[in-house]
Amino acid sequence: MAIQRTFSIIKPDATERNLTGKINAVFEDAGLRIVAQKRIHMTKDQAGKFYEVHKERPFYDELTTFMSRSPVVVQVLEGEDAVAKHREVMGATNPAEAAEGTVRKLFAGSIGENSVHGSDSEENAAIEIAYFFAGYEIVG
Repeated sequence: MAIQRTFSIIKPDATERNLTGKINAVFEDAGLRIVAQKRIHMTKDQAGKFYEVHKERPFYDELTTFMSRSPVVVQVLEGEDAVAKHREVMGATNPAEAAEGTVRKLFAGSIGENSVHGSDSEENAAIEIAYFFAGYEIVG
């Protein structure tokens, strides 16, 4: 397997509960390495542009409002098959269906407030990373 980079967001519901370190420990214990990280407070417009792919979906306004209500932690994770590994460690979107030990099983409160976001492909990871990070900010 190849070393990849993927994009991760620790969402407002998790940062509000001060879970950043606990969530990152799950990622790191799974073999993912944090090579860039920053805490930001997105505007609704920034969240809207980031989630533009969902613009026509009924949950779009609720999602962008949620993502802009409090700070988030955006980060780049690196490791073998990082996209798939990160998605596995995050768990199913619905925490009730997430596997034991996954981030969403451990920390998410609902489908909407599910604590983390992760890229769904290597191509999208590159786009999402570039949205939040300049190349020089990624060290590893």
